[in-house]
Amino acid sequence: MVATQEAVGVTPLAAVAPSRRRRRRRISGWHFVLAPIALVFVIPFVQMIMAALSPASELVQFPPPFVPSTVTFENFAKLFATTNILQWLMNSVIVSGVAILAHIVLCSLAGYGFARLKFHGRNMGFLLIVSTIMLPTQLLMIPTYILFSKLGLINTLGAAMVPWLATAFGIFLMRQFFLSIPVELEEAGMLDGCTRWGIFFRIVLPLAKPALATLSIFTLLGSWNDLIWPLIAINDPSSFTMQLGIANFQGARQTEWGLLMSGNVIAVLPLVVFFLFAQKQFIQTMTFSGLKG
Repeated sequence: MVATQEAVGVTPLAAVAPSRRRRRRRISGWHFVLAPIALVFVIPFVQMIMAALSPASELVQFPPPFVPSTVTFENFAKLFATTNILQWLMNSVIVSGVAILAHIVLCSLAGYGFARLKFHGRNMGFLLIVSTIMLPTQLLMIPTYILFSKLGLINTLGAAMVPWLATAFGIFLMRQFFLSIPVELEEAGMLDGCTRWGIFFRIVLPLAKPALATLSIFTLLGSWNDLIWPLIAINDPSSFTMQLGIANFQGARQTEWGLLMSGNVIAVLPLVVFFLFAQKQFIQTMTFSGLKG
């Protein structure tokens, strides 16, 4: 079989595989540029982990040692013993989960409507929605607080959920992705008797998995790390999110550095794990250029 392949000029797979592996391992000049940049971002994260594993006496030194003299888990033990860290973590998971699910449903529907449906005022409506991205968040806090107060959402976990049900950026991202999908695919579905809803759920939405993964990453980062609005709208400790609970470790006269660093480590881990699972789809969305045919 191998001799036949060589005779017709076909390279055997056994010979192709090593060359591909060698090609993947080749180091380019970009590695020497990106490696130092990646190191700049990794060092603060490593320092945070080292501080969480340091004794409390070393955290108040100036400058604090980068590597602790002894590795200890007393900061984590104190964090779980003296705070409601599990309740805060659960609240953040609920808020982020609702935000991601709502973004996937609402932003994809709105983005598809602006991308494919023709109706009066479509372009103007989309322009008005996108223009809200330029509005400062601080400008909307007072009217939002008054509205939520009348709805009875203040000091509840719902106050942290509702602002993240849909965003202008999510609608913009999904619309741009839907525009890159060839309309011929939808026309073929219509010829087969598929309704508009069927085309959206059976053809368009499966193709939008990379965009939905990217939208989920951005939504998770925003909702999980949101602090300013929950700090204003929530005072009940049972409704604290992770970031709001960690903020209480910083006081006007004293800062619990051990609890602060260990809490930040726990708060960052879900984001890192989620990104590791969704990074492939995230890269596909950033490099997506449409289907060729």
